[in-house]
Amino acid sequence: MIRDRSHSFRRGVRLGVPFAAAGGILSISFGVLAVQAGMTELQAIAMSAVVFAGSAQFAAISIVSTGGTVAAAIGAAALVNSRFLAMGAALAPSLPGRASARALQGQPVVDASWVLASLGDGRFDRHLLFGSTAPQYVTWVGGTVIGAVGGGALDAHALGLDAIFPAFFLALLLPELRSRVNVGVALAAAVIALALVEVTPPGAPVLAASLAALWGLRR
Repeated sequence: MIRDRSHSFRRGVRLGVPFAAAGGILSISFGVLAVQAGMTELQAIAMSAVVFAGSAQFAAISIVSTGGTVAAAIGAAALVNSRFLAMGAALAPSLPGRASARALQGQPVVDASWVLASLGDGRFDRHLLFGSTAPQYVTWVGGTVIGAVGGGALDAHALGLDAIFPAFFLALLLPELRSRVNVGVALAAAVIALALVEVTPPGAPVLAASLAALWGLRR
């Protein structure tokens, strides 16, 4: 049994390395942009170490960097991360122990690891999940350190790092545009955001645009 667990963990590490490499590059840009948005180096590094969620972190600093409030940034990050509620509910039956133990074991869940650990029948290999997340966490925090500490001399606009925000979210959106409902939700969200961007505080259009998802759920 211990050998099986060790094998699953090592296999998870191997499977997680490609995602870790991509995440490391992305986290360097996060470190640079977070500091240039007004965060201290330590704050940027601590955010990556504690939050460990690329889409939520980029959403938060994109709002703060354009003058939005901390409350709006937290709200946007929470909405982006709300998908983990469903992912955690699906994973829970595969985790042993009491509720507190399962909650602790669920902390390493990230998108790639959750998919890799799925056995296809509703069950998950938790040790593979732990293994695949391990290298991703190391490179995400390490990349943030590099970007935050060593990126002060970099010009984010000249290097095109500011383009990572829209490119990152576009990459998340495109795979979801496989149905008319999802396309409709995306268009409705875009219309809401564009209508409010000139008349509401920074960050508010992002939060309001998320209401389009409620229409999608009804459909």
